[in-house]
Amino acid sequence: MTRTLTAADILPNDAYEKIRAEKRGAMIAMKKNRRVAVGPYATFYFENYDTMWLQIQEMLRIEKGGTEQLADELRAYAPLVPQGNELVATVMLEIEDEKRRATVLATLGGIQDCIELRFGGETVRAEAERDLDYTSATGKASSVQFVHFRLTPEQIAKFRAANADIILAITHPNYGHMAVMPEIVRQELGRDFF
Repeated sequence: MTRTLTAADILPNDAYEKIRAEKRGAMIAMKKNRRVAVGPYATFYFENYDTMWLQIQEMLRIEKGGTEQLADELRAYAPLVPQGNELVATVMLEIEDEKRRATVLATLGGIQDCIELRFGGETVRAEAERDLDYTSATGKASSVQFVHFRLTPEQIAKFRAANADIILAITHPNYGHMAVMPEIVRQELGRDFF
C-alpha cells in the first residue's frame, strides 16, 4: 500500500484560504512532535502526507503559479510522503550567522551519507532523496537535505515498541552528534508506518 499526493488533493487557493488558519494551527501542534535536534545545527523535521500537503498549499498561495507551479510542487514534495515502510525527514542545517554558515557548510560535504537511526540493535542508514545534489563540487553541503529511513517489518515492530530507545545519529567526521528521540516523537512517527 502506498499513499500518494496528487493534484486532485490540492485545493484551489480560494478554498484553501477559508480553512488555512485551522489547518496551520493543527499543523503547528502536530509538527512539535515531529522534530528532533541533533547537535547544535541539525534539526530533523519528519514529514508526512499532511506536512507535504500544507507545504504545497502554502507555496501555491504565496507564488500563485497555477497549474504549472502545481506540477513542479508535486514533483518536489510528493516523494517526501512516507510510503508505509519508511520515515522521511527534511534535515535543516540551521546557522543564523551567514559567514559562519558558509564556513561550517563548507566542511560538511557528504553529510547526507552519514545519517543513521539506531534502535533495538538495528542501524538504519538514511538514503538521500534521489536526483538532488546535496554537496557542491567544492565540497559544500546544502543547508537542506531530504532523507528516507526505510525499515523492514521487523524493524518497524521494534521502532513501535513502547519506550524503545531511538537514537538519531550523524557520523560525519566534522559533525559527530546524536540525540535520543523523545517518546512522544517516537509515538507520533510510529503512525507513519502502515
